[in-house]
Amino acid sequence: MSDAPLPSGISDAPTAIRRLPGPRPDLLIFEVDARIHTSDMAWMGATVSQAMEAFDRIDILLLIRRFEGATPGALFEPTALKAEAASILGVRRYVVVGAPAWAEAAITLGGWLSPVESQTFDDDEEIQARAWIDRP
Repeated sequence: MSDAPLPSGISDAPTAIRRLPGPRPDLLIFEVDARIHTSDMAWMGATVSQAMEAFDRIDILLLIRRFEGATPGALFEPTALKAEAASILGVRRYVVVGAPAWAEAAITLGGWLSPVESQTFDDDEEIQARAWIDRP
């Protein structure tokens, strides 16, 4: 994890999203386990932005353990939206394990429309997802 300070007003203690340790510093692994709030998205957006500043390209693995929806503000959180826009050039691979059907469809569509390699996997396919994101 980066030791760089988060932008002012962004909590370093999200409630629904946490970062898990990974095998390499350019791989961000996030785990979702609850209802996503604006502060969660701000934290995640800042974390992704910092990683994109530190590395030419990053990979993101999102593990959805339990998703209870998102608050309206979380969907339009400015820091997260900026990171999402920058990810078109800064993210190499994006993998989601356990995505709800609507999110899986959006990820598939996004994969067709952007240079980011994206893939979804079922809940029981985390090992395959990790192998997919770590392939050469």
